[in-house]
Amino acid sequence: MLQVEIKKRASEFSKPLYVLEEQVIGSETDMLSEALKCTFAGLMQANQCERAPAPLSKLCIGLECGGSDGFSGISANPAIGYTSDLLVALGGSVILAEFPELCGVEQDLSDRCLETDDAERFFLLMKTYNSRAMAVGSGFDMNPSPGNIKDGLITDAIKSAGAAKKGGTSPVVAVLDYPEQVKRPGLNLLCTPGNDVESTTAEVASGATVVLFTTGLGTPTGNPIAPVVKIASNTKLYHKMRDIIDINTGAITEGTETIQQAGERILDYVIAVASGEEEVAAVRHGQDDFIPWKRGVSL
Repeated sequence: MLQVEIKKRASEFSKPLYVLEEQVIGSETDMLSEALKCTFAGLMQANQCERAPAPLSKLCIGLECGGSDGFSGISANPAIGYTSDLLVALGGSVILAEFPELCGVEQDLSDRCLETDDAERFFLLMKTYNSRAMAVGSGFDMNPSPGNIKDGLITDAIKSAGAAKKGGTSPVVAVLDYPEQVKRPGLNLLCTPGNDVESTTAEVASGATVVLFTTGLGTPTGNPIAPVVKIASNTKLYHKMRDIIDINTGAITEGTETIQQAGERILDYVIAVASGEEEVAAVRHGQDDFIPWKRGVSL
């Protein structure tokens, strides 16, 4: 099934991929031996890749938030929203995901869809997801975590209004269901859970080359494929968890930096990361988190 799905998404898939089945290979020892051989063979091919110049239009940024607080929606999220708009203007792509955290702002996002079909698909995906959650005693209205509520995000609507700021003001060019790939430059909506690791994994699978991850309470999420840039919504967190935070946007609420200035600064950092000039904290610490969504009720 995996190989069939990969072929659907990339008919000319040429990266080193090895599928090992113990029932086909035989003993556990033989399978592990074969796995080691294949791993080193794949690494030899991967190590032949060389960095080459590329335009900014090749960048695809995933937008993520986790451990949000009352400052997230007025500092870090609008800042990366401005970064998103800048990249879209340059011909790049951005991904806004976490559908449970868009509950309450559906109308605003659907109004920004270029195509009516995308607006209708967005509403359908939101309705279907929420219905499945409600069927097992949950729902989008149960999204704010205890930490969110403690730090000011007391309802799903308040949390959603701030979370949607990550998408800036650009038009929505496509609405994607998990795990469809980004094919059009611009702002893409991707149906994923709000769970940090599941959503980050989905964004990278859809094509994100760098993930911007805002947080007000602190979270160490990373990814084994794409660098995850951690952005603090307040200066206190930035200093308290300096080992996992890359950028501080607390100056916005302190009045010493504008959202636009922070957004430009973040884009410069993204370019440096993509160019191999900066190494994010998640990469330094080997935080290689990876969880595919099993379509269960995960908010």
